[in-house]
Amino acid sequence: MAYRRVRETEAEGIRAAASRRLERQSFPAITAWMSEAGYRTTLGNEFKPDVLAGVLDHPAIAGLMENEDGELVDSGGPRIIPVADFLDIRAMRQASEPDKQRGDQREYLLSGPLSVCGLCGHTLGASPSNAGARGHRCPPHSAQHPGGCGKVRINADLYERYVGEQVLGELAKPEVAELISSARDELLAQAKDLDNQVASARRRQKKLGADYAGGSGMSLAAFKAADKELTNLIREKSTQARFLKQVKHVPVGAVPDLARWWKHAPLKAKKGLVVLLLEQIAVYPAASRGSRTVDADRVAFTWRQWGAAEQEPRSA
Repeated sequence: MAYRRVRETEAEGIRAAASRRLERQSFPAITAWMSEAGYRTTLGNEFKPDVLAGVLDHPAIAGLMENEDGELVDSGGPRIIPVADFLDIRAMRQASEPDKQRGDQREYLLSGPLSVCGLCGHTLGASPSNAGARGHRCPPHSAQHPGGCGKVRINADLYERYVGEQVLGELAKPEVAELISSARDELLAQAKDLDNQVASARRRQKKLGADYAGGSGMSLAAFKAADKELTNLIREKSTQARFLKQVKHVPVGAVPDLARWWKHAPLKAKKGLVVLLLEQIAVYPAASRGSRTVDADRVAFTWRQWGAAEQEPRSA
């Protein structure tokens, strides 16, 4: 039931987005407005047009689900937007893209805050090429993606292969393999501490609201500033905790053939191992346009220093 409970502060953003879509605003225009209004995804990122389109196309927001025959039926869950609005939005998609089916989700090993642009430090985003090949890029600066330089792009297959080779090489060292279990526990403990910080910030935010509503004398401007600061803190710490919790999928027993294991391991286990070993990967521009080479000249690793939890994360 906890996963079906509606958080009104977030639901109001979805309702507003749905209303704007019903007025036939474009998804880029809606997401730009959502970013300016401070609405974020569950991972604390700004909404992107394709992400918002997927949310508004999901039956759950109207308390519906698809049965085995593909028919929409009542799920018994809460309705964030009316069923009629959901059907109108879906009809708009089908009318404008009659032959387009919902594409399979592309899976990336090195997505999230791990990969950054070596030139500007901005987080790289998943960005397929014009030919459809998986890739990562630093988004150019815009109102929706402030701060990026747009000068770095890398093919995901080549990038993941190179990083995988380096990770396996590091893991093959006996002194590293012996510490995997304790390192895993250390990062999970860090994640738990971050969860505790988030819980504490939520309690402070709740008390802040109660104090303001109770006539504490706090000005509206001061209340909004304090509430925004706590919201940003909660978002930041929650994202960090989710990132670290990926290490729970790392196998802690002896793996006799690492190369074979890596080839057949589930993606979540690979992600967990990368997070366990690496703090950050900085990616630089290719030496020449269209280069198919990924090496130490393009990719710089910041290996995680276990036992140094009190240190600030280092820049690659």
